[in-house]
Amino acid sequence: MQTLCAINATCIILADLTLSGNGELMKLLTIDDKYFMQKALNEAKQAFLRGDVPIGAVIVRENEILGYGSDKKSIDPTEHAEVMAIRSCARKLKTWNLSGCTLYVTIEPCPMCAGACVNARISRVVYGAKNYKSGACGTLYNIVRDTRLNHVCEVEYGVMENECLNLLQEYFMQRRKR
Repeated sequence: MQTLCAINATCIILADLTLSGNGELMKLLTIDDKYFMQKALNEAKQAFLRGDVPIGAVIVRENEILGYGSDKKSIDPTEHAEVMAIRSCARKLKTWNLSGCTLYVTIEPCPMCAGACVNARISRVVYGAKNYKSGACGTLYNIVRDTRLNHVCEVEYGVMENECLNLLQEYFMQRRKR
């Protein structure tokens, strides 16, 4: 493993570079990815305090948070963190087209949310923990990378994975105790 530190026009990059057996670069995480995932985790913590499933999301463009969201229990089954963040960002930008934006979310998006990312033209999806029950960004399905659709998103995962998983596990442990 080798650590790289570089500065470019928009962010400081501090990354662990790991080469696979064939010499391919495996992973590059920026300080920004951890910073913005922490913001998504803060949204998840707010949901937890409300008694909602602790999933949080933020949408970022050019290092500015443009949309926030967290899961909400309501009569609307589409109130997932990702959809709420997309709605918030679209209202702020006054457009449905969120090209150039990155979605940070604490757990891998479900099929509905992955489809919303494609339809909103989100450029990049970064998530913390894999969703083994309904993940649609590579775990069960890969909607955001499906070239048959009209848009494809870049995907990164595993950012602050343990923190994201621990919050979800704590929530469900408390629910089982009731």
